[in-house]
Amino acid sequence: MPGKIISFEGIEGTGKSTQIQKLKAFLNTKNIDSLTIREPGNTYIGEQIRHLLQHDPNVQNMYTETELLLFEASRAQLVRELILPTIYSNTWVICDRFFDSSTAYQGAARQLPETIIHQLNRFTVGICIPDLTVLLDIDVDIALQRLQERKAQKDRIERESTDFFKCVREKYLQLAKEESRFFTIDATLPLETITEKICTHVQKRFAL
Repeated sequence: MPGKIISFEGIEGTGKSTQIQKLKAFLNTKNIDSLTIREPGNTYIGEQIRHLLQHDPNVQNMYTETELLLFEASRAQLVRELILPTIYSNTWVICDRFFDSSTAYQGAARQLPETIIHQLNRFTVGICIPDLTVLLDIDVDIALQRLQERKAQKDRIERESTDFFKCVREKYLQLAKEESRFFTIDATLPLETITEKICTHVQKRFAL
């Protein structure tokens, strides 16, 4: 049986990276091998794209269409180079963001046509649809305050406006209502409580 795909979504400052590592440790106690990945990144091509999208000081005039296609290109490489071989080796994949991010960021916040984004997502990921998507939800003002305290220098996307991230959050919440694969949790809860709720949900959902 192929391994499962679990994606983590949410705006910046929700604590996705921490909870991904906590879930990986939990799966290890169940003797389940897992690979953690991030979008964009993890492949050579993906890391070059990540630098362009987030950190390259020469990128000042990137058009929204370019941004979307770069994310999709990184995703296409990640799916074929890492995700598919991993799940077919019976190893689970835990994604720090996946195609829902494009729907929320480039669709809702950048206002690109959602039909085009859906088509690109389907073309890019093929059969690699998450078995579970964990949405860490948080008020935008709290998230940005966390980000300010945590990072001295923000990347290109983290420098976007409060209204931008409000659009992203609203879209995520809409997706969570529409898609049964979503599990939404309040990211302002204590770290240990969030971990317990996620692990309990994973255990029940997959009958571990």
